[in-house]
Amino acid sequence: MTDPNVAERKKLLRTELRRKRREHAAALPPEVSALVFNRPPGPVLELVPGNATVGLYRADSGEAPASGYVRFFFERGHQVALPRVTTLDQPMEFRLHSDPYEESDLESGVWGLRQPGIDAPVVVPEVLFMPLVGFTAKGDRLGQGGGYYDRFLAAHPQTVAIGMAWDVQEVDELPTELHDMRLSAIVTPTRVLGPF
Repeated sequence: MTDPNVAERKKLLRTELRRKRREHAAALPPEVSALVFNRPPGPVLELVPGNATVGLYRADSGEAPASGYVRFFFERGHQVALPRVTTLDQPMEFRLHSDPYEESDLESGVWGLRQPGIDAPVVVPEVLFMPLVGFTAKGDRLGQGGGYYDRFLAAHPQTVAIGMAWDVQEVDELPTELHDMRLSAIVTPTRVLGPF
């Protein structure tokens, strides 16, 4: 059962951290944005086995961009998958993403985010790069609030979960609940935290 005090604290934190994330991303010059998160740093690559299926995401406004990582892993021969959400009450699944350049295999999803079509094969990523709203230096993550990633990770505990974020999203501590899944590592434009 969700503690109403924890839920309210999370809601307030989400509002504040989304604002900071949005303002930070909007203030970056385009030439800087093009270079940020272009290639995973060495310590992050050490967490990705050579034949691993890698789960990523299409960034929403303000989120740490993941398209550079999508192309990087695709070019290295990894199977790359993106989340697909069909209805708000169904679990998120990952389906193969076969065209990271033109994105011809993607369609509009529940929140208008592009996602793989229904015919794309379902896979379980061994390594999952995921967006977040806030994080701590010890690997706690505050997500969007839907619980999709937490439920996916609870069902697939062997998946290595790596958060992608701007440095301004770090907080000293986060209210956590039993269902909140910790990250294996976090990558920002300036550093790698973990593995935890």
